Amino acid sequence: MQQNVPEPDRAALRAKLVAARLALPDRLERAVALQSVLRMWLVSRRETSIGAYWPIKGEFDPLPALYRWSEGAPEGVVRHIGLPVADRESGQLRFHVWYPGCPMELDAYDIPKPKDTEEFAPALLVVPCLGFGPGGVRLGYGGGFFDRTLASISPRPVTVGVSYTHGFLPFLRSGPLDWPLDAMLTEDGVMWRREET
Repeated sequence: MQQNVPEPDRAALRAKLVAARLALPDRLERAVALQSVLRMWLVSRRETSIGAYWPIKGEFDPLPALYRWSEGAPEGVVRHIGLPVADRESGQLRFHVWYPGCPMELDAYDIPKPKDTEEFAPALLVVPCLGFGPGGVRLGYGGGFFDRTLASISPRPVTVGVSYTHGFLPFLRSGPLDWPLDAMLTEDGVMWRREET
């Protein structure tokens, strides 16, 4: 029987996972390993635009790997990296071009966002996972931003979750509004991916 985690229990679980992530004694080493895994995974990708996130609460920072990906584009190909700008009214994210040194400002949730850069719809999303379960199930912070955003972008971008292995929750199941990830990466490698991804 598949068991889902009730929402009140998820709040406690989220707090526990954030605390555990912040307390990881080898978080820097894990981050270096995950940078390598993400860079290798991106080598075979054909997408030219990636939406990511600004890391908070001890999250893995994907931006160095993505910057190397953008710099390694074949001649004549332009690769874009975007960071989200949260829309409080719709509860969705819009992605704006980011590059090292671009002007930044705080969004409505005090998270840095690009200032006055071009908006675009990413073909691939790198999604932070507080926790993750079998088959591409993701546990985020509970705001629903990524799920609402995925429901609104057409065509739907490929989604790759990133997390440290301590976030694996074998009992986690998706809810009715959750979008499963297409791939899941940790510092140990590719943990899961759909056949066509």
